[in-house]
Amino acid sequence: MRKKLLVTSIAFLGGLGMCSTASALITDSAHDFTLSTWAEGQICLPCHAPHNNQNTTGDLLWNHDPTLAVYALYDSPTFDIAVPGQPAALSKFCLSCHDGTIALDSYTNHVGATKISLTADVGPNLGTNLSNDHPVSFLYNGDLVTADTTTGGGVVGLVTPASTSEVVAGIPLFDGMMECASCHDVHNKKGTTKGDGLLNSVNTGSALCLKCHIK
Repeated sequence: MRKKLLVTSIAFLGGLGMCSTASALITDSAHDFTLSTWAEGQICLPCHAPHNNQNTTGDLLWNHDPTLAVYALYDSPTFDIAVPGQPAALSKFCLSCHDGTIALDSYTNHVGATKISLTADVGPNLGTNLSNDHPVSFLYNGDLVTADTTTGGGVVGLVTPASTSEVVAGIPLFDGMMECASCHDVHNKKGTTKGDGLLNSVNTGSALCLKCHIK
């Protein structure tokens, strides 16, 4: 049996947003590709490389081919902000596999051939039509909560003075923005089982949703 991946507390990995002293349960999670021949038995390499990674700015030491897709975006009469633009870079890291346009094994010098399958518009392949998916890359600030509360959807007082590292009701924001990683933890630090969506929080009784929404 393979041991659980233990990410030690060092500044390098901390800078990647990985967990510091707890077991990061990537092993045996949906993001564990070590048994795939193309992963070369490595658990980090398909996404990150410490040297000569593909991201010219070095963000997250990202090593996977980027998506170039243009997305159809979510909109709704109850959406209390302007429709956000295309997903920000942080969420595009996720979409570089999950929009189905780039293969999982498209990294470094690998010619990718293994894409996430799309089954009845559900599952890990979101496609490029995000109009039926929770919006991302929008600023979550006091104005939004005030507007949301007026229409009965927001949690009063949820947002405190903004900061780039703000965590709202246990939901992480990134430069004040809600991104894919606000709800999902790619490194599975919460230890969810396969099929549970690698969530940042349990969603029993819609508990994760209710962190931001009043219903």
